[in-house]
Amino acid sequence: MKQILLIIDAQQELLDGNQQESAVFRKEQLIRNINAVIKKASESSIPVVFVRDLDVAEGKGSGFQVHVDIQMPTNAKIFDKTATNSFHKTGLLDYLKSQGTEHVVIMGCSTQHCIDSAVRTATISGLDVTLVGDGHSTKDSGSLSAEQIIKHHNETLHGHYNVDHFSVVRNAEEDLFCPTHDSYR
Repeated sequence: MKQILLIIDAQQELLDGNQQESAVFRKEQLIRNINAVIKKASESSIPVVFVRDLDVAEGKGSGFQVHVDIQMPTNAKIFDKTATNSFHKTGLLDYLKSQGTEHVVIMGCSTQHCIDSAVRTATISGLDVTLVGDGHSTKDSGSLSAEQIIKHHNETLHGHYNVDHFSVVRNAEEDLFCPTHDSYR
């Protein structure tokens, strides 16, 4: 089964925050978990794909780059996006299809926006998805804490389906590249 690790918006300024925005919830844990899953992917020859948001740090400078503490493989593929959805006008879906991808492991930011839309779009595009439950984060909203948002999305997206393909939520320490989707079908 062809798989990829997709890391969305794990950018310096988004994770660390800036003068107007706070850092994401449990930033250090998020970075540790992303690095642990990158290591697992590399050990299993699973390609790693990063998506960067061009709105972060106005699309330039060190704030726009993948966070300095994330151990990005030198052969990682990078897509830049202008919308919340990582698949919108980026070429990401065409790339995944050209690689014969069937399963996508998703991590990154921001839970209620970019992560949610990527999980849902991937399933309706014919991919099984594993969302790393302790591998995505966000900031507090006006009505919910970041912790509540993450918990809600982990519950909502576990078992989210579109006909034949769906998402499951598993944690970073699990064998994420051994998909469990067939045990739910």
